[in-house]
Amino acid sequence: MLYDIEKRVQMVCKLFVSLSMQTNINISLDTRRKRADGTCPIIFRLGHHRRTVPIPSGFFVPPKFWNENTREIKKAYEGVSSATRLNNLLAKKKADLMDGITALEEVGRLDELTITELKNVLTKPSDSVCFFKYTEKIIDELVEAKRFGNSRAYKSALGALKNFYKKDTLRFEEVTHAFLKRFETAHLKKGNSVNGLSTYMRTIRAIYNRGIKEGVISQNRYPFKHYKIRTVSTAKRAISKEKIRKILDLEFELDSPLFHTRNYFLCSYLMNGMSFIDMAFLKVDNIIDGRIQYSRKKTSKPYNISVTDQLSSILKFYLKGKKKRDFIFPIIRRDNPQGQYYDVQWERKRYNKRLKEIADLCGIEDKLTSYVSRHSMATNLILNDVPINVLSKMMGHADLQTTEIYIKDLPINIMDEYQERLTL
Repeated sequence: MLYDIEKRVQMVCKLFVSLSMQTNINISLDTRRKRADGTCPIIFRLGHHRRTVPIPSGFFVPPKFWNENTREIKKAYEGVSSATRLNNLLAKKKADLMDGITALEEVGRLDELTITELKNVLTKPSDSVCFFKYTEKIIDELVEAKRFGNSRAYKSALGALKNFYKKDTLRFEEVTHAFLKRFETAHLKKGNSVNGLSTYMRTIRAIYNRGIKEGVISQNRYPFKHYKIRTVSTAKRAISKEKIRKILDLEFELDSPLFHTRNYFLCSYLMNGMSFIDMAFLKVDNIIDGRIQYSRKKTSKPYNISVTDQLSSILKFYLKGKKKRDFIFPIIRRDNPQGQYYDVQWERKRYNKRLKEIADLCGIEDKLTSYVSRHSMATNLILNDVPINVLSKMMGHADLQTTEIYIKDLPINIMDEYQERLTL
């Protein structure tokens, strides 16, 4: 039996060396962690990308009974019923670990894993991992990284799953294709939207993909292989320049909440459709030599926008008496990052509510929201024959496909204006 195991290890080792010179497994005695009884743990030393981590074997032996040359327990050791049998078990475990590494190499996953992820893949049993607890761990990490928007999306999906499943524990392998279909049916039966379901499903898929990468669940169990996430196209949120001028022409007292609402909308439009959260975090020192330079919160992509005369006339009001590190707009009031995020969320809700009042005052039947300024900017530039590649750069998109989302369903009035050009 020992000969067969040794032969297997040798064969795996030869194959493994040919596949990846950066990853290996060795059996060793960790003499740095001697126990009170004088024994030291036998470990599998995993090496990957020039780093090493120990994988416990669960066995211990006094240093004097360890053969460092052969990396085996000496036969004279009487602390176990059979030293030979224990050496066979260690050799088999090493062979199993090597098999796992080779399998990862064969499917092209080995190089993409960190050493911690590789250790998890090789050692962590999937049935011990709760999907709920795993998601809670991700949420904690997102909060720690100050990615409060993402943490909120994960909390929302987790809440929907818990409300549906009605149990304290949901194991990864229970999240099957059939489970997803039942969740979908329950969600839509309540009258909820398809796009809301899509948001939940994309989050669940992201969690599952991370679980696969970290080795808590096998790729073979992937439930999204045949489950298609559906979305429904929504009506374009864009209004014409004429309607935007009506908003511009509104007059309010300086202490009126609608005064700021009108200004936020116009500034967003004039700053290439800047998002509400990015406006909230703009500081005075983001304005350099007549340009606004900032990084978008959502993508970290840098922007560089010219301050036009029309934009400057609005910003002057907010810049008065401000220091370089002050926020330009009176949206954020707290100092800590999480509190600032909540300030933005609360103010955006009030902003959207007041935009409805603005629409009523201007006789605009379209639904005004914080997204309308961005879509309107894109649509009005298209109408003025701005090339799509230029529009894409102005909007900070990584590729033209993202920009095309904004123009694939142009509002009917824009289509009518293009049709007017056919008149002879």
